[in-house]
Order: sequence, then structure tokens, then C-alpha cells
Amino acid sequence: MAPLRSYVAGNWYEPTESGSPLHDAVTGEEVARITSAGIDMAGALDYGRRVGGPALRELTFHQRAALLKALGSHLREHREELYALSAKTGATAFDSKFDIDGGIGVLLSYASKGRRELPNDTVYVDGDVEPLSKGGTFLGQHISTSLRGVSVQVNAFNFPVWGPLEKFAPAFLAGVPSLVKPASLTAYLTARMIELVITSGLLPEGSVQLVSGGVGDLFDHLTEQDVVGFTGSASTAARLRSHPSVIRNAVRFNAEADSLNMSILGPDATPGTAEFDLFVKQLVTEMTVKAGQKCTAIRRAFVPAAIVDDVVAATSERLAKIVIGNPASKDVRMGPLAGLEQREEVRRSLKSLLEAGKLVFGDPERTDVVDADFERGAFLSPLLVRCDDPNAAAPHEVEAFGPVSTVLPYENVEQVIDLAARGKGSLAGSIVTADSDFARQVVLGAAPWHGRLLVLDSTDAAESTGHGSPMPALVHGGPGRAGGGEEMGGIRGVMHYLQRTAVQGSPALLAKITGRWVAGSDRSITDVHPFRKSLAQLRVGDAVVAGPRTITLADIDHFAEFTGDTFYAHTDEQAAKANPLFGGIVAHGYLIVSIAAGLFVSPEPGPVLANYGLENLRFLTPVYPGDELTVTLTAKQITPRENADYGEVRWDADVTKQDGSSVAKYDVLTLVAKS
Repeated sequence: MAPLRSYVAGNWYEPTESGSPLHDAVTGEEVARITSAGIDMAGALDYGRRVGGPALRELTFHQRAALLKALGSHLREHREELYALSAKTGATAFDSKFDIDGGIGVLLSYASKGRRELPNDTVYVDGDVEPLSKGGTFLGQHISTSLRGVSVQVNAFNFPVWGPLEKFAPAFLAGVPSLVKPASLTAYLTARMIELVITSGLLPEGSVQLVSGGVGDLFDHLTEQDVVGFTGSASTAARLRSHPSVIRNAVRFNAEADSLNMSILGPDATPGTAEFDLFVKQLVTEMTVKAGQKCTAIRRAFVPAAIVDDVVAATSERLAKIVIGNPASKDVRMGPLAGLEQREEVRRSLKSLLEAGKLVFGDPERTDVVDADFERGAFLSPLLVRCDDPNAAAPHEVEAFGPVSTVLPYENVEQVIDLAARGKGSLAGSIVTADSDFARQVVLGAAPWHGRLLVLDSTDAAESTGHGSPMPALVHGGPGRAGGGEEMGGIRGVMHYLQRTAVQGSPALLAKITGRWVAGSDRSITDVHPFRKSLAQLRVGDAVVAGPRTITLADIDHFAEFTGDTFYAHTDEQAAKANPLFGGIVAHGYLIVSIAAGLFVSPEPGPVLANYGLENLRFLTPVYPGDELTVTLTAKQITPRENADYGEVRWDADVTKQDGSSVAKYDVLTLVAKS
């Protein structure tokens, strides 16, 4: 059996050593061998920094997002092949889709977020300009730029496709190349997925590399610009995090480690309620999907003490219907663990749990499986433990990484919050209740120990993605025992691979660096109205000054009658005078905005296709009858869309009155034709 290839420094590497065998979790047959012996780890990192990084940084966020979308579509075309390999890891059809389709979904989600929430530029402007002087000639602005290193992934065995892709997507969008090191147990699936990525030809060379096998001396060569993303045991995370290179160079280290995730059944959710049934169904699902080999699976099920018997009975009844065996069989609901070693590890952990409780469902030596040989496959029964002493140490300290969960009683909300915290940090938790007061107490009490909390009830159940499903738009990670890291989280995930820098200087300098007009920098006012310019002709700083127009009492009365906005400050002289903010009739804020639009708009058909909104609108000074309004509209930011014949233009609008004071400031958003 040939060992798995690696892809480093632009070439496929064929190991010269035979390596260690990898086995089919169902049949026990050898499916591949694995070793990283002979790989030049320093050279691989150097290649990523020297070739992959510059190629990615030449692309804008939108261009990288478009490549993620194309890659997601490409992998989708090869799902059946990946499903077939996934079955060898012990995954059922549902498990495989959870892993493979989930990973592809992450790519597509980040592609969408990149286009919608990031600029079509290589620099991310972080927040507003900060005034640093009275005269406005000295300002500060935070910007974020791509790190010049490599995103080094050390992945776990349980999600061989989703795991690498959920780290790759935000790093790629940030302009940082990845080096993928899969867990050996299921590396043959990751290796094939990465081969599909590389041979697609979609990505710049050097943006993805693959090391099949151990890390070797990889960590010796990390620099301050590299990023490590780790998923695995807390002990391994601690060892890698304390590597001298990581410490010396303050390498960014994101870890997802052990997690004794919990689910809490609310006291209102008694037998016969929808929430009781949802809790039991969710618990069984979390025990059996991926054979319980999920870092977010429910390990501790907290139940009101009075109904522990009911929960155990209902859960056992559902578990009894779970068919175990070969994932290829249509009736099978749960396949084997990823390997025989993993099964023995779960059995050892179970013994520790049983020192504090008793087994109420399942048999760790159960041998009846469908269409498979128990002796050769890594099969294990779902195992439900009952521990009547919620303060026993083992359930809060031991993670059996398989189809194992422990039911524990609680008496009141304060106790269950304390018990939840005993896990010392978890990736995910859930509260199943229709009592919003109970839910609020638990969420606020347990939040410091959890990266994500789901509140499940009959209202959201139909559309809920479930207790443990990571969502690309939300943070995936957790404090304490769970590793202290955050993966994904939408654009938050991208920021992990960018360096935030505070730049101080003049308005003109900041405008030059950020590509955005900054108040105090130059405007360009010409005879050509900026609305008459296509995206190709328009420049940041192009402006128009329009007005003045006098606001009359008749204007205010007409606007009140026409819109129905008869708030007293616009219609009742005596009441308006009594208002300490106004002292008399004032113009509607939306009248001011409407008058301003009438002043700056160029009405003929042209490059401006649509106005699609206002942002950051603030009314600063009252406008009284007789005041004269002038508006200055300046092109602030220009964002071409990659796959459209138009782009977005953000305009700075400043409405002033005769004494020069600003009465309203806001951003106008328009769509403008490219030519």
C-alpha cells in the first residue's frame, strides 16, 4: 500500500519510507499508509510566504471571495467521490454530508460575506477616523492588512473535510496561504480533498500545501507572521502552544480542544411538552451523529431532579432504535468510531465515568452490528450514564469522545449555572425551555464559560440547526478547557489573519493610504457633476456643492400634512417653544434630507443607477424657518463589483446652514455603472 502524498513547495512529494498503516473503520482493512519523513518543513513554510502570500495579496478581498465560491462549486461536483471515502472513516451518509457539505458551505458562506462585508481592496479600514487634534489636521485610523506568514493547520480526525476548510476559508479571504496537516487517522479523505483543490487550478500557486503525516520540525520554523490553528486534545494543544518558537515569536495560536459540552432541560419542560421531546431527541442525535465523535457533542445532560427517571427512560427508548453497523447499509443510523484505538480510548474514559455513576443504556462490549464484522470494525454501542451526584468530579472532567453522555440532576437555576461552569470552558451548550426568564438567567450565567449557546424551544425548533452545528457566521471556539480560541465567526474569523495597525497623520495622508475620502482632505469640484461620471471616470474626492435653499414655514407645514408627521415640534408653536432643545418650530429631519437630495441630485438618466440607502445619519443642529441649507456631496469610497457591470459608491453628505454649522451628516449609498 502506497503512503499518502504530500504537496509542498509546488510539487507532489512521494515518501520514500513505507509509513504507518491507516485502516478502514468498518472492515479494518488497510486503506493507505502515512508518513511525513523527508519533507522539508522549513522549505514548505518559506514557499508559502514567498510564493503563496504575494500571489494572494495581489488579489482584493472580492477577488479572493470569488475564488472561494468557484472552489466550493468545484468540490460540490466531486461530493460522491468524497462520500465514498468518508464511509471508510465510519461515517454514515448523514455524517458524510455533515462533514463534506458543511465544509463546502463554509467556503460559500465566506465567499458571500467577503463580497458583502469587505471592500474590493487589499486593505481593510477598521472603524471610523479618530480625531486627534482640535483643528482636524492630525487624525488616526485603524487599518488591517494581511499577515506575511502561513496559516498552519493541525486538524483533528473527526471532520477530515469540514475541519480544514473552516480554517482555510477565512485565512484565504484574508490573503494568507495555508499549510494543512490532517490527523493521520482519516488523512486519506483530507488528502483527496486537498488534491481536488490543488488540481482544480483555481487557486494561486502556493496558497495551499498539504503535509500528510506528523508535524516533524515544522514548529521550529514558525515566525511572528505565521498563525497556528489547532484542533485536538487539550494536552496536545498545551504542548504545541508551549513550543519555544511559538512563545519566542508570539505566534498567534488558535486552539479548539477538549469540551465537556452541556445541555440543560428547563424546569418547565416536563414529560408531554414539546420541549421535553426536543431535549431527548437532541441528546440522542448528539450521541449518535459521527458516533458521538464531535467536539460539540453533549457530554453532560442536566435535568431537573424530579424527572431524571423520565428523561432516562425516554432517551433509552430512542437509543434502542438506533441501528449500528456498516454505514453503507440503508437502515444503519450509526457507524463505527474512526478506529480501534479510538474505541479503546472511549472505553477507558467510560470506566472513569462509571466510578461516579451507572450505565443505564448500552453495552461497551456489544457485538451485534449490521452487515459488518464487530471484531474488525471499531463499533461501539451508544452509552448513557446516570450520575445522581451532580458534584461528582468525573462527569465534569472526563470526556469520552464517542457515543457517550451522562445525565445529571439539578435542583434550581443557580445550581445548574454552577454545574455548567464546572466544565471549565466549553465550545457549545444548549438550554431547552419555553421559559424565557429561565433561559435568560442561564445564558447570562453560563456565557463566560461557553463559546456558543443555543436556546431551543418549539418556536425555533423547525429551523434550528441543532445543538452542535457550527455556523460560519458565528464564532466557533470556547474559553478555558475548550482552547480559548475562536474559529470562523464571519468576518471576525478573517480578522484573525490580519494585523490591525493604527496610522496617524494628516487627512490627505489617511485618504491616500485607505483609498477613502477623509474630511479635511482635498475635494475636486469641476463643471461635470459627479453623478454624470461612470465608475471608470469617478474619483474619490469628486464633489458637488449645491444650494442654498431657504426653508420656509410653508415647507414644514406641507411636509407635515403630506407625510402625516405632525409631531408637535413641527406643528405647535407654543409646545415647540417650551421644548428646551428647540425653542420654536423646527424642520423635520427627513425634510432636511429630502431637500438635500433635491439640491445635489442630477435628475437625468446616467451612470447612477439607484440610491440604495443611507447610513450613519445624524441630525446635529435644529433648522428653523428662514434658515438657508447648502449640501456638499463628496465621493467617499468606490467599490467595483467583480462580476457585475456596476459598483457601489459611498458619498459623504454634509448639510450646513448659513452660519456654516452642520445640521445633518450621513453617507449616501448608490449603484453606479462601470462605463
